[in-house]
Amino acid sequence: MRIAACIDDRGGMLFNRRRQSQDRLLRQDLLSEAAGGPLWMSPYSQGQFSEFPEQIHAAEDFPRRAGAGELCFFEDVDPAPWLEAAEEVVLYHWNRTYPFDRRFPLPLTGWNLERREEFAGSSHEKITKEVYRR
Repeated sequence: MRIAACIDDRGGMLFNRRRQSQDRLLRQDLLSEAAGGPLWMSPYSQGQFSEFPEQIHAAEDFPRRAGAGELCFFEDVDPAPWLEAAEEVVLYHWNRTYPFDRRFPLPLTGWNLERREEFAGSSHEKITKEVYRR
């Protein structure tokens, strides 16, 4: 399994059971990271991806269903219990600070930064993507 998440400058992911932000171009990049394979997520996240129904696989227990190498988008589910089983982590940084009550478990001790890139989003001037591997 590969983990993907969007975080703010303090590692925040979710506030009051709602996503901090969303971005159309980030969603396209996330689908590219899935490399044509399934993109697993919760039913909550599925609503953002209605234009790509064939690639989206939503289930309450999506991390359990994902196979080796398949990408899981964690938005309203805590990724911490799944980090040990993950082979890769893709973090999208909003480069802003938002209120949060769910955080991504940082730092990623034992993980190596493989690549970092920046791109302009549809709603964010700059989004930073980092890909970590063990």
